[in-house]
Amino acid sequence: MNTEKRLTISLFALRVTVALVMLVWNLDKFINPQHAATVYENFYLLGGLGREVMYVIGAVEIVIVGAFLLGLMKRFSYGTVLALHAISTFSSYKQYLAPYDGPNILFFTAWPMLGACLALYLLRDQDVMLTMGK
Repeated sequence: MNTEKRLTISLFALRVTVALVMLVWNLDKFINPQHAATVYENFYLLGGLGREVMYVIGAVEIVIVGAFLLGLMKRFSYGTVLALHAISTFSSYKQYLAPYDGPNILFFTAWPMLGACLALYLLRDQDVMLTMGK
């Protein structure tokens, strides 16, 4: 298998798995909006968000993740996924300072995903497998 084919498959695998993680996080806003609101309050300092707000945020993010998964509007969708995940990763800084307290060590899994999001954004023009965009 040549290098171009390996790159194509690798980028596709990254896109699908990043989209899967983002989808699960977004579905939380519908399945357990109180949990999502607590996350927003504790990590993003945005308190008092009700169920309806979580539904709107979740719906908008699902549209963005759908565009990302389909390879549509790559500069926007890949960039937004990168930005959303970067905000999520950096807002968890307290967990990185105490990695062995409780489940904090699990927060470190955000870093390779952030690297994957960055790679996908930078290589978006080469990510062509099963995309609907240009």
